[in-house]
Amino acid sequence: MSVFAVFATLVEQLTDLLRPLLGASAAAAAIVLFTALVRLLVHPLSRAAARGRRARARLQPRIAELREKYAKDPERLRKAVLELHAEEKVSPLSGCLPGLLQLPAFFLMYHLFSSTTVGGRPNGLLSHRLFGAPLGDRWADALSGDGVFGPAGLVHLALFAVVAVVCTFGYLRAKRATAANAPVTAPVRGPEATRVPGLGAVTALVPFMSFFTLVTVAVVPLAAALYVATSTAWGTVERAALYR
Repeated sequence: MSVFAVFATLVEQLTDLLRPLLGASAAAAAIVLFTALVRLLVHPLSRAAARGRRARARLQPRIAELREKYAKDPERLRKAVLELHAEEKVSPLSGCLPGLLQLPAFFLMYHLFSSTTVGGRPNGLLSHRLFGAPLGDRWADALSGDGVFGPAGLVHLALFAVVAVVCTFGYLRAKRATAANAPVTAPVRGPEATRVPGLGAVTALVPFMSFFTLVTVAVVPLAAALYVATSTAWGTVERAALYR
């Protein structure tokens, strides 16, 4: 049995479990529940990432000293910062692990609701709906069907609204965090751009990255959009709790 067939069976079993309570929306609820389980499994890594971020914050004064010491030698500065992270057992990339480990689950969900067959048989999950919107349809399908304010269009609009609120909250938090770190991490031009090697451009984009979720929700099947929306909401609340 392929990994997609196993995954499809899991979603179907969750759907059957929730059907007595939620009826026709059970499959959508199963996707939300599955997403929550994935985030729960990844939560220990998120806590470790939070500890890593606090550790990196404690290193900022020492990094500032290195920046001043090696202001005219960007390569030596880069090596010195990496050596400092190694000495303190702090990984600059630890914050990326929770997101990277969720990608397989997202791609499974995307593939499952983009395929007409699973394991050589018709994909029965495509028959499930959320308030009239097929879980395998994209926003473009809703627009070409009953339009923006049709049943499927309204479901997508409601999902966009929820994601927009979550993204705005994430944007404001990221903007405050970026402003708080501005003396050390703010990107600048010229030789001083070596303040934090390799992070200048990323730092400038951080406050806006949450809005990329809206683009994803607009182009993937509704089931995958539910996964993204649920994961984004979970992550926003999680970060607010871990980084307060």
